[in-house]
Amino acid sequence: QFVCIAQQDYWRILNHVEKNTHKVEEEGEIVMVKEHRELDRSGTRKGHIVIKATPERLIMHLIEEHSIVDPTYIEDFLLTYRTFLTSPLEVGNKLLEWFTVDSLRDKVTRVVLLWVNNHFNDFEGDPAMTRFLEEFEKNLEDTKMKGHLRLLNIACAAKAKWRQITLQKPSRDSPLFFSLLGGSDKGFGIFVETVEMGSKAAEAGLKRGDQV
Repeated sequence: QFVCIAQQDYWRILNHVEKNTHKVEEEGEIVMVKEHRELDRSGTRKGHIVIKATPERLIMHLIEEHSIVDPTYIEDFLLTYRTFLTSPLEVGNKLLEWFTVDSLRDKVTRVVLLWVNNHFNDFEGDPAMTRFLEEFEKNLEDTKMKGHLRLLNIACAAKAKWRQITLQKPSRDSPLFFSLLGGSDKGFGIFVETVEMGSKAAEAGLKRGDQV
C-alpha cells in the first residue's frame, strides 16, 4: 500500500516531531531521546516518553522518575531487555548496587518485585540469577524491610513450579550437603535453608527456599 502525502504536510510532520523531541547528551554523545506527548487536550496529562537510548541509560531510567505518559516503563523494559542485553545480571548487579542507597531502595525493590511477578523464569532457570535473588532477599532481611520481604516470598511461592529431584548417596552416613528449616513445631512447612555450592545437591537443582 502507498500513501501520498502533500509536501507541505510532510514538512509539517517532520517539524512537529523535531520540535517535540528532547535529546539527552553526555560527553558530547546522545544517550537518550525523549518525545513530548499529550494524552488528552486538557493539558494535564502530558510529558516525555523514552523512544530510544543506550542500554546503560535504559537501565538507569528504571530508578528515575517516570512521566505520567510513560507509566509502564519498568514493565516494558523487563519485557524487552533481552533484545539489547546479553545477560540479565547486567540489570541485577546495578540493582544490588543501587539498593545500598537509601533514597533508591524502594524503587529498586519495586523493580525486583515486578521482575519476579512477571518473568520468574529469568530466575528459576539461571543459577546466577537465583544467587542474585538470594542476595537481594538477604538485603531485605538486613534492612528490616519485612513487608517487601513477605511480598517477595509470596511472589516466589506463587510462581515456582513443582519438580522432582533425586539425590543418590554413596552410603547412609554420607552428608546431604543441604539443610532444612521448619516443621510442625515451627508452625510452617519444611523448606531448604542452605545448599552447599558445587555439591551434588546443587547440581541436582536443589535451591534455597524450596519447599519439601
